[in-house]
Amino acid sequence: MDVILRRIAGVLTGVVTGVAALLLLPAWPARARWAPRLLALERARLRALLGYDTEADGAGAGYLAARAVVGLAGGYLFLSTSFVGVLFLTGAVGAMATGTTTPVELRFPGINLTTDSMIIGLSCAVVVLAGAALCCWATVAAERLLAARFLGPGEQELMRRRIAELTTSRSGIVRAVDDERRRIERDLHDGVQQRGVALAMLLGRARHRPDDAAALVDQAYAESRRLLDELRSVAWRVYPTALDELGLRAALSGVAERSPVPVTLHYGLDGRPAPEVETALYFVAREAITNAVKHARARDILVVLGEDGKAVRVDISDDGAGGADPSGGGLAGLARRVLALDGTFEVDSPAGGGTRVRATLPREPACG
Repeated sequence: MDVILRRIAGVLTGVVTGVAALLLLPAWPARARWAPRLLALERARLRALLGYDTEADGAGAGYLAARAVVGLAGGYLFLSTSFVGVLFLTGAVGAMATGTTTPVELRFPGINLTTDSMIIGLSCAVVVLAGAALCCWATVAAERLLAARFLGPGEQELMRRRIAELTTSRSGIVRAVDDERRRIERDLHDGVQQRGVALAMLLGRARHRPDDAAALVDQAYAESRRLLDELRSVAWRVYPTALDELGLRAALSGVAERSPVPVTLHYGLDGRPAPEVETALYFVAREAITNAVKHARARDILVVLGEDGKAVRVDISDDGAGGADPSGGGLAGLARRVLALDGTFEVDSPAGGGTRVRATLPREPACG
């Protein structure tokens, strides 16, 4: 009942603010100073009586003009139908109380019906008051739609969108973890495991061929060194210890040193961002550099890290063949990682025009 009364009060007060807006709009922009005050009043009415809360200013004059028309039309229909419905209801109740009801004969094609005037009055009252309730509901819905169109989404809509984003990012994180596990398995199978098998074969041959044991042991030693290098490489690709111990600059410098293509690094961050943000920036830069080397045949790569207020960003650009697919496995996984931290991920890769990857993240994300 409280909600119903507040909606009715919202429609009725909307008539008053609608009249005020129509009276003042012809003076726009000569009297533009009234618009913020009236808009603040409208925002308070939306929040308190219509259950719609928004802090955005949006297109204030457009909203005031549109809702003035809707508010006046809806308020007029609601008041007129309510008045007629109350008249029917009071007439029927008065007739019932005084016993002055009269029979009424209703004739329809093939039907003759005799009823009481009180019944007709009550029936009409119910129908007309239901129409008034429908007018009230339609006016409230129309005003909420106008507020969403001109002033931006309300709290409930923002919450709904946030829940949808979190649901999507959660499933994206699961997919990214699975993709990362498959990549690690491939690295171990194609690299470390193969070298381990080769080492075991060399040692087995040395065991069964004593005459060639010295040469085979030397080969096994060389293979063991390559195996250790492969293990270090896989461990570095999984997560570099330098990122935790020395920070993002040192970790990216290591990536640049290992790259067969020249990589120029410009580091413009003051202090270290949150660990999860630092990790995301590192993997975005590393994956973009790897793609530029393996797929774009780039000859030069530029990595720029900077910040703007509470946001940090990384830009990776190359002079390669371009044509990168943002929905591809590697880039899509990076996008999911960045979106999970409330960031934005952009890929600009025209065919033949090089590739630019940008990730922007909050320095201290709300969720990790």
